[in-house]
Amino acid sequence: MPTSPIVQLLIAVGLLACLVSLWKGGTAERVGAALVLASIAFSLFGAILLPKGAFLFGQMVGDAAVALGLLALTLRYGSPWMGMAMLLYAAQFALHSFYFVTQRPNDLFHATMNNVNFMGVILCVALGTVTAILRRMKQRRAAAART
Repeated sequence: MPTSPIVQLLIAVGLLACLVSLWKGGTAERVGAALVLASIAFSLFGAILLPKGAFLFGQMVGDAAVALGLLALTLRYGSPWMGMAMLLYAAQFALHSFYFVTQRPNDLFHATMNNVNFMGVILCVALGTVTAILRRMKQRRAAAART
């Protein structure tokens, strides 16, 4: 379990954003939030259950899988927030792969970029959910005005 208060706060906000998205989002937002939740779960439990080398490799594979999943969703639904989240996960993959290949220990730059990147993903999920809620409210108002 992460001991940094910043990381714990990011995880809590990320979980909250994903749960709200699962509850109130549209289909695209729900699937995207599920992908991000799976990534969070792997990060939390993979660090505990897997050896360090396997976990680092698994992080890269997970980042790539989430980025590809978000790419498929972006192509299917065309939401700008998914495209941005996909690009952020691709950047996350690049960050993790650079540190994995060069066998560098995680440093302040890695932690900062990882946290900023994940905060961007959380904001994308939240923005997508708010957009879906507003779109649904607008459709309901338009339907009520027609009757």
